[in-house]
Amino acid sequence: MRREEGQATVELLGVIPVLIAVGLLVWQVILVGHTAWVSAHAARAAARAELVGQDATAAARSALPAGLEGGLEVERDDEGGTRVRVPVPIVHTGWSAPVKLAARASLEAVP
Repeated sequence: MRREEGQATVELLGVIPVLIAVGLLVWQVILVGHTAWVSAHAARAAARAELVGQDATAAARSALPAGLEGGLEVERDDEGGTRVRVPVPIVHTGWSAPVKLAARASLEAVP
């Protein structure tokens, strides 16, 4: 009969990379959701600033966490709204993917 001492340790070592990969994937999904949430908030802040004649880019930047401010794009679209694009971080907010999430907001002044 063969001895099976240490087999559980070897199996655990084989599973650890899979657990790390799954953990990183879950974290990436959380970061994408957070980026979508804060980009919508930044778009609303930019639209409010533009409505009252302030700097929309500065307002959008102030609504974002410091790690997401790099690569921020703010533009006014043809329909009178404000579109904000924020780069999606990869695993850490300092590392950005080439993909950007966009959010749009528009406000109207009520007399």
